[in-house]
Amino acid sequence: MASKTPVGFIGLGNMGNPMARNLVKHGYPVVVYDVFPEACKEFQDLGAQVTESPADVAERADRIITMLPSSPHAQEVYTGGNGILKKVKKGSLLIDSSTIDPSVSKELAKAAENMGAVFMDAPVSGGVGAALAGNLTFMVGGVEQEFNAAKELLTCMGSNVVYCGEVGTGQAAKICNNMLLAISMIGTAEAMNLGIRLGLDPKLLAKILNMSSGRCWSSDTYNPVPGVMEGVPSANNYQGGFGTTLMAKDLGLAQISATNTKTPVPLGSQAHQIYRMMCAKGYAVKDFSAVFQFLREEESL
Repeated sequence: MASKTPVGFIGLGNMGNPMARNLVKHGYPVVVYDVFPEACKEFQDLGAQVTESPADVAERADRIITMLPSSPHAQEVYTGGNGILKKVKKGSLLIDSSTIDPSVSKELAKAAENMGAVFMDAPVSGGVGAALAGNLTFMVGGVEQEFNAAKELLTCMGSNVVYCGEVGTGQAAKICNNMLLAISMIGTAEAMNLGIRLGLDPKLLAKILNMSSGRCWSSDTYNPVPGVMEGVPSANNYQGGFGTTLMAKDLGLAQISATNTKTPVPLGSQAHQIYRMMCAKGYAVKDFSAVFQFLREEESL
């Protein structure tokens, strides 16, 4: 039972909630905190310890997972006045599954190291559906000797746990993937829109693309055109899935990293602007595949 000592979990939002529930399902006692106390209620009903601050979590658990919206949130939870590092125990394992700037992950790792703790970045791919099913992909950056300790917990919540290298490389893999995803989704939406305007049936066009060299995940698994596929956000007025706001945020992180490394990413930059415009024009809470609808509206102006 040594491995079933309490695990802290901070951030019980759309992703954090099902991730923490999967830890409970695997028999781990959890110690939880969320800035919105109502998010903790169901965990209290499941027998979890509910705390008043991230520091309180660190006092009660020496393995902590965080799932937070952005870099400033992560900095506050780790290094703020009531942050984890105020009361962290020496030897604690701190795993951050937020998607944040790789340079911030490195800063937090340094601050944790100064307190005798180990910090690893472990952002996820797969979205809310994979979080519920427990088959997320984790991209892990940090000290390799600690990877197995992290993997023990992460395999309760995911089916793929990949070691990427030093701290920050998990974030790097995540933002590269999401930049490519945004570019390919916009490309799929443009191609489908053009084909429809040229008189092609959208289902037929999708079928042809998916047996041809233009095929990609956005065309064959997550098609953005309503009526082409069942069980995807485009079949449900772009509800659910991966929000446009989150995609814009991740593309912003890619832009910062590209600037810092002097890397040319012209299509990534264009994708970032498109998703920022979508946020400004009422698409913020819709799935990122709504770029198809956005392009259709833009053409009629």
